[in-house]
Amino acid sequence: MLGMETIQYNLPQSRIPQAWYNILPDLPEPLAPPLHPGTLKPLGPDDLAPLFPMALILQEVSTEREIEIPEEVRQIYAQWRPSPLIRARRLEKALETPARIYYKYEGVSPAGSHKLNTAVPQAWYNKQEGVKHLSTETGAGQWGSALAMACAFLGLDCKVFMVRVSYDQKPYRRALIEAFGATVTASPSTLTESGRAILAQHPDSKGSLGIAISEAVEVAANDPRTNYALGSVLNHVLLHQTVIGQEAIEQMSLAGDEPDVIIGCTGGGSNFAGLVMPWLGRKIKGKCHARVVAVEPAACPSLTRGRFAYDFGDTGHLTPLVKMHTLGSTFVPPGIHAGGLRYHGMAPLVSHVVNLGLVEATQVQQLDAFAAGIQFARAEGIIPAPEANHAIAEAIRQALEAKAEGNARTILFNLSGHGHFDMQSYIDYQAGKLENYDYPEEEIAMALAGLPAVP
Repeated sequence: MLGMETIQYNLPQSRIPQAWYNILPDLPEPLAPPLHPGTLKPLGPDDLAPLFPMALILQEVSTEREIEIPEEVRQIYAQWRPSPLIRARRLEKALETPARIYYKYEGVSPAGSHKLNTAVPQAWYNKQEGVKHLSTETGAGQWGSALAMACAFLGLDCKVFMVRVSYDQKPYRRALIEAFGATVTASPSTLTESGRAILAQHPDSKGSLGIAISEAVEVAANDPRTNYALGSVLNHVLLHQTVIGQEAIEQMSLAGDEPDVIIGCTGGGSNFAGLVMPWLGRKIKGKCHARVVAVEPAACPSLTRGRFAYDFGDTGHLTPLVKMHTLGSTFVPPGIHAGGLRYHGMAPLVSHVVNLGLVEATQVQQLDAFAAGIQFARAEGIIPAPEANHAIAEAIRQALEAKAEGNARTILFNLSGHGHFDMQSYIDYQAGKLENYDYPEEEIAMALAGLPAVP
């Protein structure tokens, strides 16, 4: 602690969590089960075996509150974990707010974001079962670069389908993926049936995470030597991210403070769940009384304008049906720069806690998000990833609300990654080339009309 301007709350490496926290046994109501896309019956472990190692399949449905983190995974975590909790004193001063603002900074990972928290264990569990090749998708490129790095560490091959609009917008993120030894293909591509089908209908398609997922799943399903890895949405992915929230609980205790509001940006749900689920577990038990806010882009508003229903996780309908807030699997969002949030659905677990009233959801326009990111950067010296700007915008709104009401509140948010590979988006924002986008109600209704009929 150097002074009033810079305050970090750091933990020694010995305090890296020993286990991931699974909120499922603590929920007041169970999750709806995933369904087989052909039979509409609940999935069994064997249904997922062509895509995932059995250890991850068992984590997906586990009712154990704590799942031990393998020691080799913890050793790799030690390269950047525990990540710092930082009090944003300069931002507080700039806003002239009585609120206290803290952020958990996941941009310290070698890949630049929180995604490495699940990329490492996914690669590790696949290696334990003898898998040599992984296929995946990526939106903004954060997940693709994290899995590429994890595969490089553990000796696996990695193939990444990158959403076309991000492939074009973010060449340096693409270069990072390739530097780690993975191959990158713009999606939709001509390498898969699902990609070719999209291109036949929409030759100029900008792509979407749903389309890229279809391509990556198809590659894994058609090659017994290849498994699929996912950077968000599924329970085991969100589980691995809970190291964030567990550390934050201990660090807030070091700060002698307790959050009144906890905030995370949401696209598929991984960084949000990573920070929030350990706190929600405490809230369910009456040990935490914070409001929890999920913030999504207005251009891809699954929580605030979608429907809570069973839907496919991909555009090509190769994945199981899961109950989630969805805009419809055919929904293709506009090419906003927060590529990691351009997904038609929300993680079933995040959707479930929103539906239970444990979490509230709000949306932020693209220009407001970037304005918040610039304000944060000038105060705190960190260029945030465009996705994280949505959480920052809500944190600033909460701080200004506290100022207007004349009350102090403690605000905690997850700064999920840095924006060093996203500078074109900031160039475009500063040049006035970005615009807000409200997705037309009729287009959402059209996509929702194609929801599968589930009894």
